[in-house]
This record gives sequence, structure tokens and C-alpha cells, in this order.
Amino acid sequence: MAPIVLKSLKKTDIEKRMTLPSKSLKSFPPLSGGKHVVDFQVRDERRRVWKFRIYTRKNDRKYRKPVLTKGWREFVCSKQLCVGDRVAFYMEKEEADSVKYRVQVEKTVKIFGVVFGHQPIQC
Repeated sequence: MAPIVLKSLKKTDIEKRMTLPSKSLKSFPPLSGGKHVVDFQVRDERRRVWKFRIYTRKNDRKYRKPVLTKGWREFVCSKQLCVGDRVAFYMEKEEADSVKYRVQVEKTVKIFGVVFGHQPIQC
């Protein structure tokens, strides 16, 4: 299954909030009723549930610039994420039109400062 978002984390993603590609917004829970925020839950590799909030610009419907805010920093700290690590979000459709989200972390593998790839983690 292909991820709806696969992102190598940058400094801002680690220290503040994770920016999402605008096109991925359609795969996350809908922003209904003219709202610019939506809360949703995801499960990680160990089946722990995380609560995140997607926030978009209030007055700009064309360039929404979605970001993960609430819950994101706790996730980053818990997983000890660093710049260059990757995060993938998956959407899984289930019975009766319900949707569940999953997140997977891949830590950067470095040997003597050289990046050799990414390793999925079970943390």
C-alpha cells in the first residue's frame, strides 16, 4: 500500500510542526463546515494511538498550507526523531466506509556520518 504522505523530516518538522503537501489534504479527514482544523487519530508500529490536528490557513482556500500541530511534538519526542528521518502516513479503508490511519517511522541509518538509507523502527 502506497503512503498518502512520505516525508523526510526537516528542522521545522522536528522543532515545531510538520508541513504536509497540499494535495495530501484530500486523503485526511475532511475539513467540514468552513473549518480550518480537523483532529484525527493514527496508530503507530506498536499499535499506540496518537491524536494529531491538521491546521490550514483560515482565509486562503487556494493555498491551504496544511500542517500537523497538536500532538505532533509529543510524537517527535517520543520517537526521538531527527532531521532526515522519514515519516509515512497510510490510509486504510475498512468496513462500512470507515477509515483508519497508520503512521510509520524510518530512522536514518548513518555510519561515520554517511547516510546509508532508512530503517523502519519498532519503538
